[in-house]
Amino acid sequence: MDNNITRFEELLVKNGLKRTGARLQVLEILSGRDSATSQPYLEQVMGKVVDRVTLYRVLQAFEEKGIIHKVLDSHGTANYAICSDGCDAHQHHDEHVHFDCDNCHKIYCLESVKIPVPKVPSGFKVQHLNLIATGICSACTDKVN
Repeated sequence: MDNNITRFEELLVKNGLKRTGARLQVLEILSGRDSATSQPYLEQVMGKVVDRVTLYRVLQAFEEKGIIHKVLDSHGTANYAICSDGCDAHQHHDEHVHFDCDNCHKIYCLESVKIPVPKVPSGFKVQHLNLIATGICSACTDKVN
């Protein structure tokens, strides 16, 4: 656990962010999960320690710095996942498929399934790609079989 805290503190310093308890806690929660984490879940877990506005600002700062990326589920709820090492404030490299399980409602980053950048007409510039596949995740498939 101490190694994670040190790594998180270094990540915050590298991105010009203060090392606060709320920021460290968000990083710890997000990195400890196997799927993207919803904002309502974070509010529930951190509610007694961090208010909604502070949480929103932490998530916004992390997204702007390329520390996390946001994925909207089929209900429009924001979910967050840690970005790949190559992401920064100027460019995200999260052009991978996100999988939204119809059974458990978890959203998984399928980092090995890349989304190709489409060729767009002159004058257009692609800044973000998002592809969400829906179905049954491997954990839920295993429970059925």
